[in-house]
Amino acid sequence: MSVALVTGASSGIGAATAIAFAEAGWDVMAAGRDEGRLEEVADVSDQIAIWAGELGESSECDELVSDTIDEFGSIDCLVNSAGILLRGDAVETSDETWEDTLSINLDIPFFLSRAAMPYLQKTRGSIVNISSNWGLRAGERAVAYCASKGGLILLTKAMALDAAADGIRVNAICPGGVDTPMLAAGATLAGQDVDEFLAEVAEFSPNGRIATPEEVAGLVLFLASDAASQITGAAIPIDGGLSA
Repeated sequence: MSVALVTGASSGIGAATAIAFAEAGWDVMAAGRDEGRLEEVADVSDQIAIWAGELGESSECDELVSDTIDEFGSIDCLVNSAGILLRGDAVETSDETWEDTLSINLDIPFFLSRAAMPYLQKTRGSIVNISSNWGLRAGERAVAYCASKGGLILLTKAMALDAAADGIRVNAICPGGVDTPMLAAGATLAGQDVDEFLAEVAEFSPNGRIATPEEVAGLVLFLASDAASQITGAAIPIDGGLSA
């Protein structure tokens, strides 16, 4: 039985990804902060175990990987899906906003990847990092987010080169607008009506709509599969053509 460790699994892309893996027959460790929401995700399948807690320090990331091994015995795919988007230009962005954004969006994926590598070597597994199309091109008033997601893409590529000889593949997915609680929260913080905001985001996409979490999860599952055995070091947009 293959095993996936998915962070940010209490909602949005992470939750959809954990469920997609379970429906495909994988065992899943679904990690996140909100235990109640994680339990709702776990209710979908008895193949999903949950891990609720903070991942701000490298020791906590080590603990999550160790607990996954204790639960399932191996790791075949690590999905770094946890992320935050706090808006602000360079003047508006506080030290706290900068540090929190880079910690969650860049530090934690690195710490988890480092901890998981010895186990992924045994399974010749893979890592999928959830970046953003704002990691490929900049967005306004999101300097910390853009820096963290751009850094995550180059972290992906660097790890892919280093791990290729061990049979480990490392890839990044770069979504555009996705109908998630994080996107809705951004609208609320900006004082906008959520439905109007989502409609505005959809207008920017050449195909006229935003993605569902399940569509992104489908790409994650593909990249974790043998069908993607020749894909590593890639940063793949899933944005309705926006990055074109």
